[in-house]
Amino acid sequence: MGKFLVSHTLPSPATMEDAAAIGKASKAAHTLDAYWVSSWAALNEQGKILKIICEWDAKDAQSIRRVCDKIPNLPVDGIWPMAKVDGETYR
Repeated sequence: MGKFLVSHTLPSPATMEDAAAIGKASKAAHTLDAYWVSSWAALNEQGKILKIICEWDAKDAQSIRRVCDKIPNLPVDGIWPMAKVDGETYR
């Protein structure tokens, strides 16, 4: 399995409760070939979500795309292979 980043710019700012529904749908739709690991949310001044960046474990980008296509109203800006780098690496 590879690691991937998936970017989602929401069509309008969303509350954390709205995002929870997206998270539940993502967990329900994952497969053995594509599994959602975690996410980061970019917030506006009111604390609503503008963009979500998700980490996935997957066989390939197309496997993630198939899962995301099952989730209503979840745009996909892009899917990219990723490598994680921590600041502690450079101490």
